[in-house]
Amino acid sequence: MRTLDTELLLDAHAELGEGPVWDEREHRLLWVDITQSRVHSLDPVTGRDEHFDVGQHVGAVGLRASGGLVMAVRDGFAATDRQGHVRMLAEADPDPNIRMNDGKPDPGGRFWAGTIAYDQTPGAATLFRLDPDGAVRAMVTEVTNSNGLDWLDDRMYYIDTKTRRVDVFDYDVADGSIRNRRRVVDVDDGSPDGMTLDADGCLWVAVHHQGEIRRFTPDGQLDTVVRVPVDKVTSCCFGGEDLATLFITTASEGMDQDELREQRHAGGVFACQPGVTGRQPFRYAG
Repeated sequence: MRTLDTELLLDAHAELGEGPVWDEREHRLLWVDITQSRVHSLDPVTGRDEHFDVGQHVGAVGLRASGGLVMAVRDGFAATDRQGHVRMLAEADPDPNIRMNDGKPDPGGRFWAGTIAYDQTPGAATLFRLDPDGAVRAMVTEVTNSNGLDWLDDRMYYIDTKTRRVDVFDYDVADGSIRNRRRVVDVDDGSPDGMTLDADGCLWVAVHHQGEIRRFTPDGQLDTVVRVPVDKVTSCCFGGEDLATLFITTASEGMDQDELREQRHAGGVFACQPGVTGRQPFRYAG
């Protein structure tokens, strides 16, 4: 098994850094600080990081085929145009105790995002699908903490953090349907959070509270561990030149002063060169 280290790319001090996605057109890393309601745009070459305020908690962003962003926000789904103007697309769960969490566009141009209750009520959350025509469909119910997801061919990988595992569904790109859920990876010593797939079809899973990204082969075998010098690792994506850099987001939420002194880069964005490449992100067609 390989063990890799990371370097600090941006000492962002994010409260709940999450949802990194590489924009290959603009050569920038997009990521969110959920509880600060901010969408960030980072140039990894210059280190310049800019952000804008969405006006409500923002769980994830995705790229739009037409330009701009699609977003999973507290109240549902929103979008920006090329000028950065924010508008709501559709509501999701009307419960004020629920907010949107992780999400991504799928190969068919749909945007998937799931929810979490602020008090993490078991079974209160849902994985939603936003179609290009603006229709919203509940795809997985009785979720506790809807988190990482990604697609490969006729499979959709999915994490409900509370289960401490990665599941896989059979996926139909034509109609966006999923079925036949089964377990592919167990994470017994931490909380699986965000994830991405590389060009070899292996899963890179952020393990919250363990300070690691773990790479699993398609049959669920652990073969690489990326060590991050903070406990609260939240998600990862591939980007940069040739999609050869693994970008990693982290959080500082809930840490006391002693923990923050010990982990002074908590909430930062980290990077490593793992020796494999990723895939370009899918784009929302709406």
